[in-house]
Amino acid sequence: MQKFFEKIGLIIKDPSLRNRIIFVTVMLVIFRALSAIPVPGVDITRLQAFFAGPTGDIFGLFNIFSGGGLSNISIVMLGVGPYITASIVMQLLTMIFPKLKEMYQQEGEAGKAKFTQYSRLLTVPLALVQGGGFLLLLKNQGVVTQLNSLEMIANVMVIIAGSMLLMWIGELMTEFGIGNGTSLIIFAGIVASVPTSLAQLSVTFSASQIPMYAAFLFIALLVVLGVVIITEAERPIPVTYAKRVRGSKVYGGVSTYLPLRVNQAGVIPIIFALSILLFPQMIFQYLVTVFPAGIMNSISTHILALLKNGWFYSIFYFILVFLFTYFYTAVTFDPHAISENLQKNGAFIPGVRPGQPTAEYIGKVLTRITLVGAIFLGFIAVMPLAMKAITGIQSLAIGGTALLIVVSVVIDLMKKVDAQVSMREY
Repeated sequence: MQKFFEKIGLIIKDPSLRNRIIFVTVMLVIFRALSAIPVPGVDITRLQAFFAGPTGDIFGLFNIFSGGGLSNISIVMLGVGPYITASIVMQLLTMIFPKLKEMYQQEGEAGKAKFTQYSRLLTVPLALVQGGGFLLLLKNQGVVTQLNSLEMIANVMVIIAGSMLLMWIGELMTEFGIGNGTSLIIFAGIVASVPTSLAQLSVTFSASQIPMYAAFLFIALLVVLGVVIITEAERPIPVTYAKRVRGSKVYGGVSTYLPLRVNQAGVIPIIFALSILLFPQMIFQYLVTVFPAGIMNSISTHILALLKNGWFYSIFYFILVFLFTYFYTAVTFDPHAISENLQKNGAFIPGVRPGQPTAEYIGKVLTRITLVGAIFLGFIAVMPLAMKAITGIQSLAIGGTALLIVVSVVIDLMKKVDAQVSMREY
């Protein structure tokens, strides 16, 4: 505890670090102010009823990744969602187009800057599709009313501008603040919703539910502990640098290790799985409202009933998270590139031949440890659904994913602050 307060003192005394934290705080306040400005024509009563309805979980999950702007149908209702989606799509395209992969992995900072620029450009059409789709669905549900076609187009343009503004704010926070700006925006949206959730629980609170709340708190603490352990867990692979003689000096001969994280993919597999599960539900929900009768209505109703079946949804959700963990790890981590870099720098893994055998060894180790991370992420994703089925509290269905994001962002932020403090000390 003493070291903690000493570190706080160092942060306060260091003008550079203090200014970075103040800048992040100001940007987050601006973001929360923007998320409180609704688009024209929103019926607040119908909006609350819509979120309390059967599709509440679907939009609650989207609300997490929008940073909380969707719950108010604000001008930043899409949040950083389109930018995250664009970044994921660009990373997936590296598997299809070798030039993109070369740009991202081999051209250094200039290549990554160009890759990021393509992600920004892709954000605009994605924001157009998502914003227009959300507004049409909400208009059919009666949440957005009294708008003609021109006003709808104006609203979509405002929503696109809001999404691009948040993307810019997030990048400013990354550059001039501390931590990842996009993650901090999502984090701020989740934390901002905590007082509202506690107020709702206080209204429905009953003394008979105290054991249930205590059990929920205990499980939440276990989840936090598990997230910290899995996020920090590494499998070190020993690496030795060959000795090289230059003149009268000997270089190399140093032994170190290559850290492979148990959870290389972070929270991205859950975002993938949610997209696969939630977009069909939105589409068929829209079809049910557009076609009030007929074959299309019957098909959509039956598919919606299947998708909302608790057992089917949970099992399918777990499988998707598990598979996407392996998929995203394969996209972002290339054992062949690691093997080539080791060989170029005169390093090798003891007992393993350089080149292809080293790549195969690293790939085998990564496959084994990713199994642990994939099972853990699947468990985190499905556990809140099981708790919702037991307790009947709807908000718990999104609690696990939110908790995972919050803990991951806090861990990353603490590492960045520690790094800045250590650098100032040295």
